[in-house]
Amino acid sequence: MSDEKTPPPTSDTAAPSPDPLTATPAGTPAATPVAPAGRPATISATVPPALGRPAGPPRKPTDNRPTDLIAGRITRGGTGPCYGLVDENGREYALHGPEAGELRVGSFVTLRVAPPTSSFDCGPGTPMRIVTD
Repeated sequence: MSDEKTPPPTSDTAAPSPDPLTATPAGTPAATPVAPAGRPATISATVPPALGRPAGPPRKPTDNRPTDLIAGRITRGGTGPCYGLVDENGREYALHGPEAGELRVGSFVTLRVAPPTSSFDCGPGTPMRIVTD
């Protein structure tokens, strides 16, 4: 019994078409893969050499960060000249900067600092002078 919606198989039904990406025409040898259009061809067919272990730790620091910059949140702010800052590592600084302008409490800043040139008391923390250029 056949389903009325499904046509009966016939001998003139075409065979499923081959996958164009993997099929090769009859009588031709299989070709080497070719990079798709718009993509570079493989640079090398050889396996790259394995990297060995380093002989030891680097002799010089590999993360050369400036020592005169600190980044952190302002804990004591205002129009100055005294400010408080806690850096990303939790260290507290007492900053003095008469020309620094207004720094709002809670704002995240990066400041160029230097050791103090004169004595000042800006509260708890390591005393530093804000450098303005």
